[in-house]
Amino acid sequence: MGRLFGTDGVRGIANEELTPELAFNLGKAGAYVLSHRSEKPLFLIGMDTRVSGDMLESAISAGINSVGGDVIRIGVLPTPAIAYLVRYYGADAGIVISASHNPFEYNGIKFFNDKGFKLDDSIEDEIEDLIVRNRDVNNHVIGDKIGRSQAADENALELYARFLESTVDIDLTGKKLVLDCANGAAYKVAEKVYKDLGANVVMVGNKPNGRNINEKCGSTYPQTLQRKVVEESAFMGLAFDGDADRLIACDEKGEIIDGDKLICICASMLKKEGKLPGDTVTATVMSNLGFHKYIEAMGCSVDVTAVGDRYVLEKMRETGCAIGGEQSGHIIFLEHTTTGDGILSSLQVLKAVLSSGKMASELAGEIEIFPQVLINAKVSNDNKDKYENDEEVIEKIRQAEESMAGEGRVLIRPSGTEPLVRVMIEGQDTDKIETLAQDIATLLTEKFA
Repeated sequence: MGRLFGTDGVRGIANEELTPELAFNLGKAGAYVLSHRSEKPLFLIGMDTRVSGDMLESAISAGINSVGGDVIRIGVLPTPAIAYLVRYYGADAGIVISASHNPFEYNGIKFFNDKGFKLDDSIEDEIEDLIVRNRDVNNHVIGDKIGRSQAADENALELYARFLESTVDIDLTGKKLVLDCANGAAYKVAEKVYKDLGANVVMVGNKPNGRNINEKCGSTYPQTLQRKVVEESAFMGLAFDGDADRLIACDEKGEIIDGDKLICICASMLKKEGKLPGDTVTATVMSNLGFHKYIEAMGCSVDVTAVGDRYVLEKMRETGCAIGGEQSGHIIFLEHTTTGDGILSSLQVLKAVLSSGKMASELAGEIEIFPQVLINAKVSNDNKDKYENDEEVIEKIRQAEESMAGEGRVLIRPSGTEPLVRVMIEGQDTDKIETLAQDIATLLTEKFA
């Protein structure tokens, strides 16, 4: 068995890779490991709209109940809602059943601790070890010690909506907004929040049927949003992914505003408000060169991490940074929440646009995003890291960077899951960077295939 936990929980094709048996064992092992606070640990479980959600919820709940844990079923709500509600309910842990932006046939299981943060690697390793070694953690509880599973006795959607609305002080009366909920977890709560704030809401991707999550809609397919914004002459468009922890926006002209630009817009607002500790923003190695130049022009610096929101969050907690995220639109506002939250991020973006007195297109236009080329070099798995010490490759990269005269950069990154090394180059001349990237990729394949 390969490693179960990836960078964002356990994920796979539902009922093939992510089976009810595996879900049961994850619930059982998770309850055993996380039962440090109580003899009868309490778990919250939420999910997105995938057809496999009910099956996996039942299985993981049974696993938790079998070792004496109790379950509160939250139902369909975004991933960040569980991170918030686990603290509200005083639960020992939260579980989200979702495969985020992946197609409907996939699903996933991720855990949050009692503070609403994703589990540390060491705890995931402990849970995984129990499953891989097939260790029996059944305490053979019987009678009234067996756990119970029940629906939330409060309106979880209402609680989460009130929290989101409390994070901003804005009046959206008269503003027409297009919301694309990817036929996913945000399809009810996003509409409620924006209507509560007075917006004229036009909905897209709000009719889930269990199979159409992320299908030609949402943050990974913004074309639908772009067309609708132009058609409706809307103020802005906001698109979330299947579990609503990401945001991609578009301006009143229907032009995309990606995660890098959204972070820049919000960081500028926070700096003006005196809410940017250390004048620092956190981003990954994949953030665009134009992002770095804009942040530096603000008189600020960028802390750079490995790809993955968990690494962004780790750095932010270490430094006290207020905002960080990724190009994909996974943005963390640490003052308000413990994970990426697409709806919360969208509220902060709207606050920034309204407080600037400018249109979204004007703010986004102030940030120059450099063209980016990504080419995969095929190599053997055993050779994926050898380029780091190869003098010929090092010299090739140096020459490429020198040829761009400070107006570009080269990033070489081995794939974590495939026999590939990814060559990414940014620069002002698209034809030139395509040639440079292809030359480096060819050399890597020749030497390390």
